[in-house]
Amino acid sequence: MEDIKSAEDMNGGLPPVEKANDYIEYEAEMDTSDEEDIRNTVGNIPMNWYDEYPHVGYDWDGNKIIKPERGDQLDNFMEKMENPDFWRTVRDLQTGQDVVLSDKDVELIQRIESSKIPDSTYEQYAPWIEWFTSEVMNMPIRNGADHKRSFIASRQEAQRVERYARLIRAGLLKTREQKRREREKKRERSFYMMWSTDDAEDKNMRRITDHIPAPKRNLPSHAESYNPPPEFLFNEREMRIWKKQEETPWKRKLHYVPQKYSSLRQVPAYPKFIKERFTRCMDLYLCPRARKMRLTIEPEDLLPKLPSPKDLQPFPTVQSMVFNGHTDMVRCISIDPLGQYLLSGSDDMTIKIWEISTGRCLRTIPVGGIVRSIEWNPNKALSLVAVVADRKLLIINPGVGDHLIVSKTDSILSTPPVQASIVSDKVKAVVQWDDATSEEWENGIRLVLNHFKEIKQVTWHGRGDYAATVMPDGANRSVLIHQMSTRRSQLPFAKSKGLVQSVLFHPIRPFLFVATQKNIRIYDLVKQELFKKLMSYAKWISSMAIHPGGDNLIVGTYDRKMLWFDLDLSTKPYKTLRLHSTAVRSVAFHKRYPLFASGSDDRALIVSHGMVYNDLLQNPLVVPLKLLKEHEDCSDFGIFGVTFHPTEPWVFSCGADKTIRLFT
Repeated sequence: MEDIKSAEDMNGGLPPVEKANDYIEYEAEMDTSDEEDIRNTVGNIPMNWYDEYPHVGYDWDGNKIIKPERGDQLDNFMEKMENPDFWRTVRDLQTGQDVVLSDKDVELIQRIESSKIPDSTYEQYAPWIEWFTSEVMNMPIRNGADHKRSFIASRQEAQRVERYARLIRAGLLKTREQKRREREKKRERSFYMMWSTDDAEDKNMRRITDHIPAPKRNLPSHAESYNPPPEFLFNEREMRIWKKQEETPWKRKLHYVPQKYSSLRQVPAYPKFIKERFTRCMDLYLCPRARKMRLTIEPEDLLPKLPSPKDLQPFPTVQSMVFNGHTDMVRCISIDPLGQYLLSGSDDMTIKIWEISTGRCLRTIPVGGIVRSIEWNPNKALSLVAVVADRKLLIINPGVGDHLIVSKTDSILSTPPVQASIVSDKVKAVVQWDDATSEEWENGIRLVLNHFKEIKQVTWHGRGDYAATVMPDGANRSVLIHQMSTRRSQLPFAKSKGLVQSVLFHPIRPFLFVATQKNIRIYDLVKQELFKKLMSYAKWISSMAIHPGGDNLIVGTYDRKMLWFDLDLSTKPYKTLRLHSTAVRSVAFHKRYPLFASGSDDRALIVSHGMVYNDLLQNPLVVPLKLLKEHEDCSDFGIFGVTFHPTEPWVFSCGADKTIRLFT
């Protein structure tokens, strides 16, 4: 009995067993963590992703968590009428179970809804504990009385003033007025001796501190000797040539005729001695001498100092994904404005729509011709792509993305324009607008524009209503501009300016860039006149891309060069980059990051840094960063298309090896 009683005293008056049970329950409450209580391990994702599945996630062992059975509205109504705790029952989205809230939970929710402090035990108006006093106390800086000498004039200061006055009287220390007078006196014109004299030395004479001595005359050669060797004497032919050069004496090898005497006593006086002395004096007097500083320049100093690539991150460095699916070479790629889907066109007469995040092919649309150019509409409110298939321009609704935007695009294209404008016979002979057939409509094709020649390229205007096509064989009708809202086409040029290779709209201003074989012309669409002509000095232009700011243009050529044009600087290239060993087929700028890339037939994708500064006096910085060579060789062809992701520092490339590759 005494042992039991002592144990009760040690446990605070409780029996040992009950105290132990309470301790075990307390330890269990303390050991539980949030991670152990959560049965679903899918993480922080939207649970509506599991609406179409019979389970809502997975537990710690990897088993599926099956959704509990749910009744219809009648069952819910009966449950509401019979269950008294229905009003406090909530559904756990992660496990699908019904959880009954406790009284503390209900009280906590009610206090939050009434804008009160959630914790009811928190005392909001507790008495203030004043740790530091709020009274301002006037205290001195140092607790001590001032010394008597602080009220008497300083003896050292008086001695210093007396010393300064003595120096001023002696002339050793000058006042500000005396210094000002001396400066004015020095500004007056003074005369001095230019040349020194031998008899007297003037102290005020100006001395040349850095004297440059006169150049010494060359030492006499063997031909100037009074008894030169026979080989230095002139023969008849040399003497005849020397006499013929009297009118051009500077062409003579020697300005005298070598002569031979048996002894020095027989040498006569030199007849041109005074003339030569006078000429030398004139040379020393009239020809100024300057000291040339020899510069020791290292070869490394001649090269421009470029920043390290590590300081220019981020940029693509490794291959992350390969999109396989086409059965022939992929010629062109394009990305939607949101960066979620990728569009590709191939020689297998199909286009494919890929999901970038997973690499999955969503749709394959046959177009009935070799796809040479594709372009996604830059307007985010429309779901449209332009596809070039031989002589046809297809306006396609890909049917991916937001369903509201897809349906809105179909409704806009299904209704023809209210007022059809009068189309000239010239335009009718070049292009014809046709509606899609029922079979084409199922494949997503909405409009078909039949051209009279084969189309090479298509590009959209920034607002998404206008599209321009290029037909190199069309002569003066090689460039066409189409308006989607009115279904009308127009011919902007009346005369042929050359074999057009590519066209491009300015991202901000109403300009149209037209690239022929050797030059780039910039036209003002509002004034309808030529704004500027850029000289490329290249043999054949292949592609071009404009900076998002609109002031810089990069051009790729078939003669292995990339040309950077600063439109505000000059009509000639600012930089000429020779980074590839074969033809450059595609160039592209990034819309957000200072990056640009180029693809070539040597299977090399080169990513470069191109920083354009807001300061107009500072030139753009161009630095090559990374060489990516992952494409396979296929019949002397390499990379056909290059494009950047609109928001991420990623680059896509397509080539003749039937693949599309993503580099991140």
